[in-house]
Amino acid sequence: MATPRTVAFHTLGCKLNYAETSSIERMFAAKGFTSVNFDEGANIYVINTCSVTDFADKKCRQFVRRALKASPDAFVVVIGCYAQLKPDEIAEIPGVDLVLGASEKFRVLDYIDDLSKAPGKGMINVKEVQTANSFTDAFSFGDRTRSFLKVQDGCNYKCSFCTIPLARGSSRSDTVESVVANAEKIAGMGVKEIVLTGVNLGDFGNGTEVIEGAKVKKEAMFIDLIKALDQVEGIERFRISSIEPNLCTNEVIDFVAAADRFVPHFHIPLQSGNDKQLKAMRRRYQRSLYQDRVDYIRRKMPHACIGVDVIVGFPGETDEDFLESYRFIEQLDVSYLHVFTYSERANTDAANMEAPVDMATRKKRNEMLRALSEQKRRSFYKIFLGRRRSVLFEAHKDKNLMSGFTDNYIKIETGFDADMINKISVVQLMNINDSGNVEAIVLDIPETVFDHV
Repeated sequence: MATPRTVAFHTLGCKLNYAETSSIERMFAAKGFTSVNFDEGANIYVINTCSVTDFADKKCRQFVRRALKASPDAFVVVIGCYAQLKPDEIAEIPGVDLVLGASEKFRVLDYIDDLSKAPGKGMINVKEVQTANSFTDAFSFGDRTRSFLKVQDGCNYKCSFCTIPLARGSSRSDTVESVVANAEKIAGMGVKEIVLTGVNLGDFGNGTEVIEGAKVKKEAMFIDLIKALDQVEGIERFRISSIEPNLCTNEVIDFVAAADRFVPHFHIPLQSGNDKQLKAMRRRYQRSLYQDRVDYIRRKMPHACIGVDVIVGFPGETDEDFLESYRFIEQLDVSYLHVFTYSERANTDAANMEAPVDMATRKKRNEMLRALSEQKRRSFYKIFLGRRRSVLFEAHKDKNLMSGFTDNYIKIETGFDADMINKISVVQLMNINDSGNVEAIVLDIPETVFDHV
C-alpha cells in the first residue's frame, strides 16, 4: 500500500529529460511530497518520456505497467516528448490518468485536482497538447557529483528522421545571466561538475524567447555563455553534452582548449559518414566538415575525448554506402561511438522514403559499429596508461569500489575511500580491467600536477 503524498519518477531518454524530471521532483517536494523508489509503491507516478525510437514508446508502456504492479491504485502521469506527439495513444494505455506535453509538464501539480486516486477512477484529464514556445529552466540534483543543466530547448533544424522539433518546438534558450545564476545555485549544493544540456546546444542564443506574448531576439551566443560560465566559482568542471559539427566552431574549440573549467571532451553527432545519407537526412554539413572539426580538436587538444553519434539503416543506405561510412569512421581519430538503429517515426519525411533497409541488415550494421566503438574506446584508453589525470570520484554499484571519469572522459575504477567521494583527485592510470574500465592508483599530489597531453 502506497504511503499518502508519495511520488515516484522515471525518466526515459536524454539528459535533458533527466534535468527536467529532477526540477519537477523538486516542485513536488516543495508541496510536501516525499519521493520514493519506483518499485516501492507510490501515491503518484510521473513518467517522463522520450520518442526518439519505437523502443522508447514501448518502454513507456512497460513502466506504466510496472507502476501499477507496485501500486495498483496509483495516479499515473505521463509527460514529455511521447506525450507531446501521441497524447491520444497514451490516453488509451490502461491505468494512465493524466497526459501532459511539452507546454504543460511543468504545471503538473496544477492539473492534479485529487491527489489520491479512487479505485476505478480512470482518465481524469488529457490536455490538448500545444507546442511549447517559451523556455523553462531546469537542472538535475541527486548524487552531488554532477548536475545536468538545461540551457536550451527546441530545434529549428529539419532533419528528415527527427521528431524532436515536433515534440519540443522551435529553438529557444535561457539568458546568460539566468544560466550563471543556476550554476551558482548548483555550486552552493556542493556539485563539482555541470553538464550543459539542450536539444541543439550550440544554437544557444540563435532562437527567440517569448516574453509576455512578444518574441525577443537573443543577443548572447553559445561562446558568450561558456565564457561566462568559466568564471563561476565553486564548479570545478563544465562539460558540453553534445554540439552539432557546424556549430562546433574554431572559436568554441579554442576557448575550451584554454579554459579553466571546461574539460577536453566533445560529443559531436555525425549520423553518417556518407554524404549521400547526410543529404537525405538533411544534415547541415558534409563529412569533410566533420573531418575538419575532428582534426582541429586534435591539433588543439591531442588528449581530448571525442564521441560520435551514428545512425545505421537509414532508408536508401546500401551495403556500399554503409561500408563507405564505416571506413570513414574507422579512420577518424575519435574515442567512442553512440550507435542508433534507424526506426521509422510518424510525421517525418524519412518514414516515407523509398528503399527501406530490412531490420536484420540494420541490426548487423549496428553490431559492426558497436564493435568498432569498443575498439576505439580501448585504443583511446591505452594511450593514457601510465599517465596521470584528474578524476571526479563517485559511488560504485560495488561497495568495495568507487568510480569516476577523468577530465577527458576515461572511466576509472579503484578501491573505495569514503573521503574521496565527490572530490577531484589525481590518479595514475594503470591497466584496463575485464569490465573495460581503467584501474588507477590515487596520488597524493595537487590536481594541477598531471599530464595534459
